[in-house]
Amino acid sequence: MAYRLGIDVGGTFTDLLLLDVQSGKTFLVKTPSTPQDPSVGIMEGIERICQVAGLSPGEIAQVLHGTTVATNAVLEGKGARVGLLTTEGYRYILHLARSWTPGPLFGWIIMKKPEPLAAIEDTREVEERLSPTGEVVRPLNEEKVRRDIIDLRDRGIESLTVSLLHSYANPVHERRIKELAAELCPDIPISISSEILPEFREYERTLTTVMNAYVKPKVRSYFLNFERKLREAGINSVVNVVRSDGGLMTLRAAQDRPVYGLLSGPAGGVVAAAYVGRLAGHPSVLSLDMGGTSTDVALTRNGQLTIARETKVGYYPVKSPSVDVQTIGAGGGSIAHVPEVTGALRVGPQSAGADPGPACYGRGGQEATVTDANLVLGHLPPQLVGGEMSLDVDAAHRAVERIGRRLGLDVHQAAQGILDIVNENMFGALRLVSVERGIDPREFALVAFGGAGPMHANALGRLIGSWPVIIPPDPGVLSALGFLISEFKNEFAQTFIRVMDDRLTLDEVLSTMDRLGEEARQWLIEEGIPPQDQDIRFNIDVRYYRQGYEIPLDVTHDQLRREGLASLKRRFDEIHHQLYGFIPATPMELVNIRAIGVGRIKHFELHKHEPAPGEAAEAIIDQHRIYFDGEFIPTPIYDRSRLGVGHQLTGPAIITQYDTTTVVLPGYQCTVDEYLNLLIRPQT
Repeated sequence: MAYRLGIDVGGTFTDLLLLDVQSGKTFLVKTPSTPQDPSVGIMEGIERICQVAGLSPGEIAQVLHGTTVATNAVLEGKGARVGLLTTEGYRYILHLARSWTPGPLFGWIIMKKPEPLAAIEDTREVEERLSPTGEVVRPLNEEKVRRDIIDLRDRGIESLTVSLLHSYANPVHERRIKELAAELCPDIPISISSEILPEFREYERTLTTVMNAYVKPKVRSYFLNFERKLREAGINSVVNVVRSDGGLMTLRAAQDRPVYGLLSGPAGGVVAAAYVGRLAGHPSVLSLDMGGTSTDVALTRNGQLTIARETKVGYYPVKSPSVDVQTIGAGGGSIAHVPEVTGALRVGPQSAGADPGPACYGRGGQEATVTDANLVLGHLPPQLVGGEMSLDVDAAHRAVERIGRRLGLDVHQAAQGILDIVNENMFGALRLVSVERGIDPREFALVAFGGAGPMHANALGRLIGSWPVIIPPDPGVLSALGFLISEFKNEFAQTFIRVMDDRLTLDEVLSTMDRLGEEARQWLIEEGIPPQDQDIRFNIDVRYYRQGYEIPLDVTHDQLRREGLASLKRRFDEIHHQLYGFIPATPMELVNIRAIGVGRIKHFELHKHEPAPGEAAEAIIDQHRIYFDGEFIPTPIYDRSRLGVGHQLTGPAIITQYDTTTVVLPGYQCTVDEYLNLLIRPQT
């Protein structure tokens, strides 16, 4: 038998999902994350999941890994010391950045501007110059470059970035510097902007390349260590890493271009949520991934992921393709506190994390968290992970009571207040990806997952009006499921700044698409993707003339030949009006042309199940008095493994399973569909 293993390392738990490719049967395990060395928690999980499935590690044919190593290195400021070589006159490019400050109106007063990832003392100016179209205006001074590289090496840099003006149009100088650096300091990893981000805008291109260099040594060390541990455990399988845009890359590519995997975990969740929604008959979904540390929300329309060209890691804007995910500090471990200044309850963004964790974990945590509040109200059972982890109810009560005393509330009122605040925080994030972009969330279903998502999903559905709320069969490990159904992906771009007028011909656009498409095709061949599984997709970034930012439009050769370039203008006008409410009377401008190489891989399909006999009441395993909206209500506790297709129950209800707990509020009903999803709707 062949098995595929998806691994998602979160802030609190590491999730593993093992798939038997032939039968479609899955096995899942959750282990506490080990932030100091994530591979420790992973290897513990692999050992356990092999025991559960009754197989040897050598039977695992493929490992698909989503990791936060690169993200954490940036957020914690623990990356490499980076040297930067840039064009003469642009030494302060990372310091000047963009004139942007955070809101609200006077956000600049409290803004603490982060230090650039490449220090000014480790930045050197290169004597060279290219024109915007790539002609050599000033030749490269190789002797000075050699001296600068040696100087940076002797100063102790650990990684080197080369980002020259207009290298997106002609990479000749960057490639030559890379050759010189490899000759002079072969042990220092090198990142050049024409390989990482061959697009215009020198600040974003330089910052993205510097960030790649900043995390590269740590990511490379982690993956080498991870691969070594797999081999020692007898796992000689193919290892792939999930990209931020939901695609896959090889271990080699992940080590060379780690900036492409900064949001790999959230991307897997969005891919899986779109898949689950499509199976449930709702191709347009909002996804809510609530873990122990944070919540990620995203929007998928008609089965298509929303891909952003720029994302943020901490304060830093990174221009690399990623699923358009909004992340907020709202998780099961988010800490409730009452600031002295306002005296008002706040929840997050600070988190108790995995260690010490919430007070109820019994590992030394003293502060009240969202998990503690759920436990106090009875929404969370006192045992987690199938009884493997017991919670300290008394410790949770003590922690929440301290919050209640500050607010003049009893322990249950305080716990309810904590849930209300964290729900409003997540509601705001859902509005950000829907209402604030001109999209009505009532036209979308809400797919909730993560260890804590199903506990809050019904309340979020009530706030935003998205029905049904869909709880997948294994919501606690859904991101790992997304890894198992992801495809290989890579992008090839060319800056192509042209105003759409009579001088711009369709042949110019199509010839550029053909050249980029051939690069994508060659990459797919190098990755070993068979011709029948190769797919090339295209999009073009467009904007109104002299606008600062652009919107990507998906295009095809056939469409452009059939409808001409005018079709781009019509589509762009419609999207711009939806987003911003107006259409300026200015011509359209093409900015970047992009080819996306996709390598399809055979993945499993979730199987339909036959209608189950009996009634949902047969799955009741207990009954408790549980607190809902100010009163205690007798509430049945269901074992999800006993619920089958067609079973229906009404709230209030608590549904327990190995990896999460689902809360059905009073006034709502829950139905099990043919894929064993729980569908929650207002009671009729």
